[in-house]
Amino acid sequence: MSYGYSVKLIEINKSADRQSLGVKLGRLCIRKDVPVARVATRLGVSRQTVYNWFAGISSPKPPIAKKVEKYIDNLQR
Repeated sequence: MSYGYSVKLIEINKSADRQSLGVKLGRLCIRKDVPVARVATRLGVSRQTVYNWFAGISSPKPPIAKKVEKYIDNLQR
């Protein structure tokens, strides 16, 4: 099932800073077709926050960053 990441978001994510934790999460979610709503719910943030992370507009703050790192680890398995 495809959750329909827009071409625009995919392109923005590709050109964003690869070192950013949110961008890394975005690349993985796009590749694995994980819906933004699921990510937001699991991490306790809004969908807009997740989109901003994916685009490199903002990055997860320290308390959430640990959750993001664990979430990335789980998705990579």
